[in-house]
Amino acid sequence: MLDVIKLLPDSVANQIAAGEVIQRPASAVKELMENALDAGATQIDLVVKDAGKTMIMVVDNGCGMSETDARLCFERHATSKISKAEDLFAIRTMGFRGEALASIAAVAQVELKTRRREDEVGVKVVNEGSIVKEQTLVPMQPGTTFTVKNLFFNVPARRNFLKSPQAEMRHIVEEFTRVTLMNPEIGFTLTSDGKEVYHLYPGNLKQRIVGLFGSAYDERLLHVHQEADRVSIDGYIVKAEYARKTRGEQYFFVNKRFIKHAYLHHAIENAYLEMIPKDSFPGYFLNIEVDPADIDINIHPTKTEVNFLDVKLVYAILHAAVRKAIGQHNLSPMIDFDESSELNNDFSAAMGITSPLAIPNIPLDPNFNPFSSKEKTPHESHWEGTYQPQRNAPSGDWRLLYGERTDQPAQSSETHEESKSNSRYLQVNQSYIVTTVKSGLLVVDQHLAHMRVLFEKYLKELENHSGLSQQELFPQALTLNANDASLLKEMMPELENLGFVLEQANPTTFMINGTPSDAAGCDAVALLEKILDNGKINRTDLQLDRKLSLAKTMAVQLSTKPLTKLDEMEMQNLVDQLFACNVAEVAPNGKKTYVIISVDELEGRF
Repeated sequence: MLDVIKLLPDSVANQIAAGEVIQRPASAVKELMENALDAGATQIDLVVKDAGKTMIMVVDNGCGMSETDARLCFERHATSKISKAEDLFAIRTMGFRGEALASIAAVAQVELKTRRREDEVGVKVVNEGSIVKEQTLVPMQPGTTFTVKNLFFNVPARRNFLKSPQAEMRHIVEEFTRVTLMNPEIGFTLTSDGKEVYHLYPGNLKQRIVGLFGSAYDERLLHVHQEADRVSIDGYIVKAEYARKTRGEQYFFVNKRFIKHAYLHHAIENAYLEMIPKDSFPGYFLNIEVDPADIDINIHPTKTEVNFLDVKLVYAILHAAVRKAIGQHNLSPMIDFDESSELNNDFSAAMGITSPLAIPNIPLDPNFNPFSSKEKTPHESHWEGTYQPQRNAPSGDWRLLYGERTDQPAQSSETHEESKSNSRYLQVNQSYIVTTVKSGLLVVDQHLAHMRVLFEKYLKELENHSGLSQQELFPQALTLNANDASLLKEMMPELENLGFVLEQANPTTFMINGTPSDAAGCDAVALLEKILDNGKINRTDLQLDRKLSLAKTMAVQLSTKPLTKLDEMEMQNLVDQLFACNVAEVAPNGKKTYVIISVDELEGRF
């Protein structure tokens, strides 16, 4: 009987490894950029075409490689970072296992050009599917250029599973963000299909965050810094009032390496407890420095998961550091006005007042009685008539009857009481509309009802391209990070169908020149940010699902809220519009829009 166990050829073994390490173009971007960091580069440029499917190029000015190393780097487990097992627990570099380049070369056509500073010329190596096709000497500047073409050209099944160019580009931008965040002293650029998306100059961490996520973050950040014996934490958190509906801006790093860690994330969420809504998430950009011997990062092919020797200690220090930053931000200086003569003197001098400030003397009449019947009060003088409640037999409503006014004073809640008419509609708690029907009482939730009405209206506008616009008197600028800008650009046709008029000023800034006609008075920037947040949560390539998600978001944001006073006509119109809907019974979130309390139920109460 023949032996059945065989050693796999290197080309097949490399493709299997590539399935773990290189899952999409963004995976190759991550590995190549991390190699450039390990090479000591001070400037790294990333260029992609067709969201990395056609080409990925990473250019750095790092140390470069010798001719022998340039050939050897494509071999599996060929690495300069470790030589014995113990080295795994003293890792300070980004890459160390020697799998990345071999995995990329197994599923793409790779061209490497590299030169050390001490060498007169560089070397060029062309590798296709783990096979070296060419090796020559070339003139070039010191550094390294990796060009990856036709990713998965020899694994068509894997290529077919790639998402749309927009989705793959978002993954690339995310990997670019993770690499650049904790290396603010290095310059980076990202160019996609000939257009520069990012140009990040060397600086500090706060400048890097602003460069990646927009100038609005300049005032949203709180510095976090804490040092302990074996752990130190540094970075920024986002103020509680700017919490988002998505987990977008949440970045953990250990020794400047991006990680995912649900337990440590809970430490931050717990620090924000009762400060942000339950459906919102805090933003953070935090680096945890620990002794490499206290962590194990060799537990996942992409090295985004780590084990801590004492994770509870890290949790406690992290939680305390975030609470401290939040507390320092919320503290405000207190002024003791009983002992603030120096403040008064400084104020007087600044205003040119020579005499001391004194409490004003206001004459009061202690005998004045506003409820006295002998003398008309200023409030009474506005009205010539009587207040008389009457019972209206047919409707069972109460009415307040006023006489004619002799003048037109400013009305206030103290001087003007609401009259109840023969209305068929009654508003309860400024949240529910009540009216009679044949079978009993109809109770409508005004918020959920209006949400249903608007949802169907926006769906119709998206289908018919019929949304009306109102021009903005002063166009507003909306500045986003590259991922959000890409998503907004993707959603622009649908937004324009609803009545938005948007103009892209540059890759990450949009001018809001018009808004939907029924969005009058709303904050257009906040509305679009909310649409983007929900767009990320419900991201899909199916056009119908995208329309449903967009219509729902618009309806939720612009619908009449609870505790909003409605007049007779508004209540009647809302009820009429609700029962003209295709699905009047439920709101887009699945909750009932109305209930009917039957006569039998009412009788059972008495």
